[in-house]
Amino acid sequence: MNRNSGTPSSVRIGIDLGGTKTEGIALGAGGEELARFRVPTPRGDYDATLRTIAAMVARLEEETGTAGATVGVGIPGAISPATGLVKNANSTWLIGRPFDRDLSDALQRPVRIENDANCLAVSEAADGAGAGCGVVFAAILGTGCGAGIVVHGRPLGGRNAIGGEWGHNPLPWPTDDERPGPACYCGKSGCLETFVSGPAVAADHRRATGAELTAEAVAALAGNGDPAARATLGRLVDRLGRGLAGVVNVLDPDVIVLGGGLSNLEFLYTALPPAIARWTFSDSLDTPVRRAVHGDSSGVRGAAWLWRPEETATAGTCIPG
Repeated sequence: MNRNSGTPSSVRIGIDLGGTKTEGIALGAGGEELARFRVPTPRGDYDATLRTIAAMVARLEEETGTAGATVGVGIPGAISPATGLVKNANSTWLIGRPFDRDLSDALQRPVRIENDANCLAVSEAADGAGAGCGVVFAAILGTGCGAGIVVHGRPLGGRNAIGGEWGHNPLPWPTDDERPGPACYCGKSGCLETFVSGPAVAADHRRATGAELTAEAVAALAGNGDPAARATLGRLVDRLGRGLAGVVNVLDPDVIVLGGGLSNLEFLYTALPPAIARWTFSDSLDTPVRRAVHGDSSGVRGAAWLWRPEETATAGTCIPG
């Protein structure tokens, strides 16, 4: 563990509250990592979750020789503007709780809470794949399918705190054999998440071949030239292209950043741009698709960057390509 000195104005602490692990990080003024560690998440125990985060903040302040650092927290859900309580959280013990207020009381300071996908977007907009870009759309393609939007350095949560929830829109331009689509846990059918998440790729391959394989195993087979696996990944690219074209048609971001397990599929970064362009309402498309620079660390870094100084990014300053 590193020991570095800092001041309340220069050290930002980020906490990424996950379903099985909780990660904490302390960043310096320039985004340099000062301290970082993980602990198990106390699943199902709300009070223990508050105590765990408070203990992590205290440890990070001790490690960096500071006090009163800013604290941002990423959660797999959102604070409802209507009630002030957590909603849409995979960590179900948070649902219906005033998590931001309780944590602020526990830490004796203001805290900023954001959806974990928004934290990914904030991290990549601050000093990652979207650095210098005015509008960043960052999609998580993992166990689920979520996304975050950052505009000029700030996360766009939306009036109802559901900004970026593209995974629960229907797959655009579905073919006959894609209707009505697989059932989704949200209660609807045909959501994008049921087509382009990791488990969705595995299910699609199983429906086509009868083989029980993970998305990673399908990708490995495709890399060895297996025609059925290559066909499965071809359907993934087509569906991702349609889904992201819908985003471009509405938001027209400066960059699309991919995170989550499927973002490690290298071929996506050459295959997706033409697949998106096919469906966009434009005579040309030069929107870059990039892998998240900070990978698994993007969420916790983004939580720390929730206390980023006033936005400086402007549209049109992205590094091209």
